Amino acid sequence: MKTSTGFTVSAGETDLLLGTTKGAFVGRARDGGGWELDGPHFPGEEVYAMAYDGRTGRSRLWAAPGSPFWGTTLRFSDDFGGSWSGKDERPVRFPEDSELSLKRIWQIRPGSEAEPDVIRLGVEPACLFESRDAGDSWQPVEGLLNHPHRERWQPGAGGLCLHTIVGDGEPGGRMMIAISAAGAYRSDDGGATWEARNHGVRAEFLPDKHPEFGQCVHKIAHHPSNPGRLFLQNHWGLYRSEDWGDSWVDIANGVPSDFGFAMAMHPGDPDTVYIVPIESDGFRCTPDAKLRVYRTRDGGASWHPLTEGLPQENAYETVLRDALATLAPGQVFFGTRSGKVYASRDDGDSWELVRDGLPPVVCVKACVA
Repeated sequence: MKTSTGFTVSAGETDLLLGTTKGAFVGRARDGGGWELDGPHFPGEEVYAMAYDGRTGRSRLWAAPGSPFWGTTLRFSDDFGGSWSGKDERPVRFPEDSELSLKRIWQIRPGSEAEPDVIRLGVEPACLFESRDAGDSWQPVEGLLNHPHRERWQPGAGGLCLHTIVGDGEPGGRMMIAISAAGAYRSDDGGATWEARNHGVRAEFLPDKHPEFGQCVHKIAHHPSNPGRLFLQNHWGLYRSEDWGDSWVDIANGVPSDFGFAMAMHPGDPDTVYIVPIESDGFRCTPDAKLRVYRTRDGGASWHPLTEGLPQENAYETVLRDALATLAPGQVFFGTRSGKVYASRDDGDSWELVRDGLPPVVCVKACVA
């Protein structure tokens, strides 16, 4: 089904990819303003990961639909959702001798322009898969699959999931991944070897509050123009690192709760980060029933609420880890578990509700196709 939104956008501008617990929706910018929203694709299936790959002349959408009955697979479309690769294909598989089976794909991450045919997947149970032929074939990253810590990793409430992948963009270079609930791990050799990088990050739920690993990291954000700096949203705790995760400092200054999931960088400013705080571990709704995005413009030294256009009463909302996205110049988007999608064109200073009535939104991506 195709429907339209009223947010001012023109053809050739921003397109939206929305993953929900009941399928995927694709929003194409149209002349005259707004998006034409097409979907649901994969009706009834959860879609926690979507991506757009526009490198080397491609225009390919990726989606990872999953069903409790038929399992999870990876699909792609070269006509922006008009058709998708075969539903019966299962291109992402663990080795038989691993005794692991794919439960969910949490992240689809196309590589940089310097590695034009590389795509990486973060999956559950926690592992990193990699394709070096633009998605024709997939292999698990052995250094993480066979990591000596694996047998001691424990799942978070959402499962033992590798949900975040960031890197310096150099072939064979540095990468950081986040696993719930195992913590942050870094590779300095393109994924061949991995070491835990959680010094300073607390694990409130463990007897040892500062273990080598075992933290429940919810999201990591990274800006390529300041490659050593990382921001981390923890299960209780906001942190920044200036040394690629060798050490972390607390930056939860002036936020109503240091618990949350979503975190995103401003595309043009390495000092600007967006988060959506959530109250407590059990309640998991926005504090005081007010929907507020918080923004720092000084690398986490201070945080300020962004509320114009957002409901400030009876807003018991939750924004999940991959449901917040940014795109130059100054565009910010997020979706909620109540099926709403909000957009800003001014760095978050003001917001507009651009879609309501969707299934719970778990993934938001913005692109120019």
